[in-house]
Amino acid sequence: MTIDLGDAFAAFIEWLQNNLDPLFDAISFLIGTTIEGFEQVLLFLPSWVMILLFTLLAWWVSTRGVAVFTLIGLTFLETVEFAIFGMQVSFGMGLWEATMQTLALVTTATLLSLIIGIPVGIWAAKNDIVDAIVRPILDFMQTMPAFVYLIPAVVLFGLGEVPGVIATFIFATPPCVRLTNLGIRQVSEEAVEAAQSFGSTPRQLLFKVELPMALPTILAGINQTVLLALSMVVIAALIGAGGLGDPVVEGISQLRIGIGFEGGLAIVILAIFLDRITQAIGEKAGTTPTAAA
Repeated sequence: MTIDLGDAFAAFIEWLQNNLDPLFDAISFLIGTTIEGFEQVLLFLPSWVMILLFTLLAWWVSTRGVAVFTLIGLTFLETVEFAIFGMQVSFGMGLWEATMQTLALVTTATLLSLIIGIPVGIWAAKNDIVDAIVRPILDFMQTMPAFVYLIPAVVLFGLGEVPGVIATFIFATPPCVRLTNLGIRQVSEEAVEAAQSFGSTPRQLLFKVELPMALPTILAGINQTVLLALSMVVIAALIGAGGLGDPVVEGISQLRIGIGFEGGLAIVILAIFLDRITQAIGEKAGTTPTAAA
């Protein structure tokens, strides 16, 4: 008797589709609604207002240099028209709407990763058996080619943004789990013993000692999760996720170098903005008295 592993996995996916279809419909509705909500918020105000808000956020959270980059970079994503000596001049790539769609997708996938990844990381830090079970699963999630995730995602959720978020979630969650686990395990035994000696309950120990002291490491995991989620943009566009992946895919499929370059440059600008913001938040958390205690 020969058992083909690929056929067995395909049969399992088919069983899920036949028996848990209402569950997948509910998940699809929830994720789709979340993405649509983020898109409406990001596109509600005029682009110049959002660029100004993002610039102020970068200045407040990070440095003046990051704020200047944010202002110039995000302005470059929009199309700006002005007149010089009676001539109408257009400047920019006209990818603002696609950028906001990508940001909504990345935000949704990252939020889902944090909701699931941080509790799993805490559980793994508290239980060595759970850690031993979770570790190979995370290895599998990180080493499996990202394109493979698209197949079951499309089968279970169809084409569009939802399977893109699901595939992105699978690809981007491991750093969040690993660094949450690592951060809590690295909390000094002296701090834990001191809290226990004062009668702290396990809940108080977790929320008032371990999580605050592990916060810089956890935020580093969030930073990596955001960047990995953004790296899936082009791949997710292959199944109709839209956003900045579309011009890159169009450039590849039609050999249109200019369009592909613009899409790639827009992804780089957004990636640098998100990276600097999340890094700055992590650095500030690492210098707070609570985290440094």
